[in-house]
Amino acid sequence: MSKKLKLADIAQLAEVSKSTVSFVLNGHAEKHRINKETVARVLRVVEEHNYSPSVYARALKSKKTQTFGLVLPDLTNMGFATIAKALEQLCLNAGYQLLIASTDDDPSQEQKAVANLIERQVDGMMVASCLDSDDYYQSHIKEIPVVFFDRELESERYSEITTDAYDSTKTIVSSLVKDVSECAFIGGQLSLSPSRERYQGFVDAVQENALSLQPELVFNQDYQPQSGYEMMQRCVEHLGRLPAALFTGSYSLLEGVLRYLNEQNLMATAAQQPMRIATFDNYSVLDCLPLKIDSIEQDCQQLAVKTFDCLQKTLSNKDYKSKMSIPAHIHNRRR
Repeated sequence: MSKKLKLADIAQLAEVSKSTVSFVLNGHAEKHRINKETVARVLRVVEEHNYSPSVYARALKSKKTQTFGLVLPDLTNMGFATIAKALEQLCLNAGYQLLIASTDDDPSQEQKAVANLIERQVDGMMVASCLDSDDYYQSHIKEIPVVFFDRELESERYSEITTDAYDSTKTIVSSLVKDVSECAFIGGQLSLSPSRERYQGFVDAVQENALSLQPELVFNQDYQPQSGYEMMQRCVEHLGRLPAALFTGSYSLLEGVLRYLNEQNLMATAAQQPMRIATFDNYSVLDCLPLKIDSIEQDCQQLAVKTFDCLQKTLSNKDYKSKMSIPAHIHNRRR
């Protein structure tokens, strides 16, 4: 494999100075009165050797790398994967390359990912953070624009684009608990703003529908399917039967619940009872299940568009701030 040419190599082959090559490649030949023959000679060498300056070499001149960083908690989560795909297309359409890092909802991993993106000189970052404040970002990121999405850090310094989880959860649970004696809740970490909003929407819906909140039927862990399985197991063991109604804080948790029902041969019982189920997140497979499960669908495309638009505006104006909550859509399958 031939060695990649540097600016000095082009200058030597064209028998000119490095500054002359730089002026020609950056379109400043006329300004510096470089004659046409010299320009042609430099360009001929460039073409013959397929010379292309590296992204970092271009960045030294333009102060831009035309790259954005995207930090996500979990790439296997369909919602985040959908947002990532939409953001990647938006970046490509605008001439940017998107660098993606996954944190596994681990604060230390998030900090490492952000540090790595800074080293790669990204022009801006879009972050779904698992941290409980923006302190790390304020202390470690001075010049790079950052937009938080999906999860709120209640930051005064940064823009935040989220889904209205509270209202949608309250609405769907209000329908779920009508004329039932109890409703169980299976959710994620309450240290995360979406978890708190979904839980509060659940609590308010239960209480406003004159149903007593039963703490022993409220379970919070994380968003892994295995956690959904374990929390459903604890719920059934506590009651000695299936709950009358159930709300899960994510589709991943619902996966665990359904696996538990299937492995314990309770799926038919749940359908015949019927056990009422609703979940945050929506996927087309829910239309194919024997259980009629209501769901909340985030507008992932709009979330991506608004996040990207906010980052671009912050690039143009470092003082730009936006706080936006995007409505979600409810799918009623029990009707």
